[in-house]
Amino acid sequence: MAIAPSSFHDLAAAASTQAGATPAFSPLYQQIKVLILKSLQAGEWKPGELIPSEMDLAARFRVSQGTVRKAIDELAAENLVMRRQGKGTFVATHAEQQVQYRFLRLMPDSGDLRSEGPAERQIIDCKRLRAPADIARALALRAGDAVLQLRRVLSFQGTPTILEDVWLPGGPFKGLTADRLASYGGPMYALFETEFGVRMVRAEENIRALAADAASAELLKVPVGEPLLSVERTAYTYNDVPMELRRGLYRTDTHHYKNELS
Repeated sequence: MAIAPSSFHDLAAAASTQAGATPAFSPLYQQIKVLILKSLQAGEWKPGELIPSEMDLAARFRVSQGTVRKAIDELAAENLVMRRQGKGTFVATHAEQQVQYRFLRLMPDSGDLRSEGPAERQIIDCKRLRAPADIARALALRAGDAVLQLRRVLSFQGTPTILEDVWLPGGPFKGLTADRLASYGGPMYALFETEFGVRMVRAEENIRALAADAASAELLKVPVGEPLLSVERTAYTYNDVPMELRRGLYRTDTHHYKNELS
């Protein structure tokens, strides 16, 4: 079936930004996926909200219900939407219990992070400053643009386990303060969604091993020279826009880094 002219026009604009991907050569379900992503990016459906049914989307885009289903299957596999049996499909949110540790791959040697209960968060510092060159580059900003820098310690079952330095672009996170971060009970990414309209949809990490220096050893309560895992993560919102640079030091005496490869 043909796509409605207005939808096809939107699709052509979106697809033209993707190298090698044009409406003429993309499978129809991928074209529909692009259109749904545009609606997600535009905030038509907020995190946690129900999106239209497959039947309604099929009518909207003038394609078969099976084509819409295949597009949504890919979005679900990428954790951008979540299916709920008998209820429909919802925009994925980091507030969901099963995905709130989606980007955190540090696991206790027995069980998983959820079994340890919610992380205890201690805000060490939170300030606004001009972006150094390396931070600006990672966040696709200009050197000297405003950024928010946050330092915090995450503890599990009373043991300081992760020391994080987080940088956020100043514009999208205007108004974010240490007090707001400290008082919010849920995951930080859920706060970004609900109060700042920023949803992190994917991340990239660089990992290396290093020894604890005096400052990190004091905050993590380990000896100087203790082996730590250094994890640098860049998190992106829709359309591959970088929205966070996070540099973490992980204790590995009772935890390990776990990833699934496929």
